[in-house]
Amino acid sequence: MSKRHLFDSPDGLVNKALRGIIRYNPSLSLDEANRVVFDSDYDRSKVVLISGGGSGHEPGWSGYVGHNMLAAAVQGDIFASPSTKQILAGVDAVPSDKGTILVITNYTGDCLHFGLANEKANAKGHRCRTIICGDDVSVGRKGSLVGRRGLAGQIGVLKVMGGAAGAGASLDEVYDLGVAFSQQIVSIAATLDHCHVPGRAEHATLKEDEVELGTGPHNEPGYKKLSPAPAPQDLIKQILTHCLDENDPERGYVKFAPGDESMLLVSNFGGMSHLEMGALVDELLEQLEHDWRIDPARVCAGFLETSLNAPAFSVSVINVTAAARACSYSADQIKAFFDARTNTYWESVAGAQSKRRARRDQLVRAPPPPEHKTVDPAHDLQADPELLEAMLRTACDDLVAAEPDLTRWDTVMGDGDCGETLKTGATALLAALDAGLAKSSSVVSVLLELEDIVESKMGGTLGGILGIFFVSLRAAVEKAGGGGDGPVALWGKALGTALENLRRYTPAKVGDRTVMDTLMPFAEAMGASAGFDGAVDAAVKGAEATKTMTPRLGRATYVGGGGGGDNKELPPDPGAWGAMVVIAGLHKAFIAGRK
Repeated sequence: MSKRHLFDSPDGLVNKALRGIIRYNPSLSLDEANRVVFDSDYDRSKVVLISGGGSGHEPGWSGYVGHNMLAAAVQGDIFASPSTKQILAGVDAVPSDKGTILVITNYTGDCLHFGLANEKANAKGHRCRTIICGDDVSVGRKGSLVGRRGLAGQIGVLKVMGGAAGAGASLDEVYDLGVAFSQQIVSIAATLDHCHVPGRAEHATLKEDEVELGTGPHNEPGYKKLSPAPAPQDLIKQILTHCLDENDPERGYVKFAPGDESMLLVSNFGGMSHLEMGALVDELLEQLEHDWRIDPARVCAGFLETSLNAPAFSVSVINVTAAARACSYSADQIKAFFDARTNTYWESVAGAQSKRRARRDQLVRAPPPPEHKTVDPAHDLQADPELLEAMLRTACDDLVAAEPDLTRWDTVMGDGDCGETLKTGATALLAALDAGLAKSSSVVSVLLELEDIVESKMGGTLGGILGIFFVSLRAAVEKAGGGGDGPVALWGKALGTALENLRRYTPAKVGDRTVMDTLMPFAEAMGASAGFDGAVDAAVKGAEATKTMTPRLGRATYVGGGGGGDNKELPPDPGAWGAMVVIAGLHKAFIAGRK
């Protein structure tokens, strides 16, 4: 796979792409600060659909904004979920009198951020619900707590839900249809090689004679490598067997009875030629009819959900009849919803534009800066300003220095965004320190700044986890700030409270190979009065232990083999290691400041 790109750096690339994408349709607007593309002509008297996720999957999701589909889409960085703040901006941009449904794919970062946004939107008065779509059969029923991850089957869900919403269906009707339809999809992907992310030095590749089955759209390794590469007919036979073999206890997710109507979606990951895609669809249809007695009522092929420039594809088969049995609509009605025409970028012809709107009118002006949050001195925690600054700077500098390793390790297990996400947060905090953040001696002010940095600049799974963590930690410190507890006891209680709140949103625990393998031992040691020294030792041991753990949560779950049972050593979990680097940096400066 070529590493050459027209734009060699990811800096500013997502915003620039969004500014270009909206130009084909004058009804689209862009809230550039929050990366929200929305339809200015949407009908607020109808149910509103909003989706989003990491960039690099175009036309997902900004390319699906338009009549009879999405009212708004929220874009994160490349392969990283958008932040909760961005998603809330999307909900606010297209308020609905009938209600809003957030439709996302099953990735931990998306689930965390969209889930939090759903709660906050309802608290603000919106009627908001969330549907999580998981259709990948390469993720078996055993050995994973996260369930099936989302592939391009979600586009079919958006299409039928959009058609129903456009026809005036109620919130319950659209929601029930989306749930029923999403549960009747089986998908799997096959990769000839991985994609290359602009600006990244690390790049996973496949050998010339390998094909990977069960890959994800973020460069996650598949669960099986086929070598030598099978003939196209044999590969497609394996793909359909994984999707349709109802006797497979691991992957028989959907049953197809004789006479059931179905749909076929074939997504080009970005690097397949149109010539080969046509041949692929033909072979799929031949084998579906000959081997499985399935003749899809609808076939949709092309760029549905891409992975930058990856020479890869996914196949989705949907049982429409079974979906109809689980909702209030017939199979014919569901097909009609799927057929509803849209004016989205995806369905337009080469982005052609019949009329124009001034470019500046399509770009939403940046909102005014948020009001400065005041800190109640009675609930604050004071620290020596020089020591506070030294500790924060050391932790940030060490985290920036660790970014190449974190990125390399995350590339082995997934999409490689962990290091960049943490570096973004560290760089933003350093800028705040340059502006005098620590001079007030206020620990709560620092935590408020961290909340804002995480919420506005750090997407992805780690951003979601840290966002919840810092909000809870700040609230716990404010509650205890005026008390008489010593610093170790105070931080022990506050960390324990923050982690308890975090468990409401993630089942991760020690041993699952996540950031919690560092945070939980650290918090427990502080709470047990082991002191700062002992807590840091616990954090280091927790991060080191991830090298031999079998992943149970996150994208690393999808890697076939590694860790655990055969004592094979993997790279450390990058999130756990990054948290350890921060804790160790704080401790290093603390010790130096006491001398």
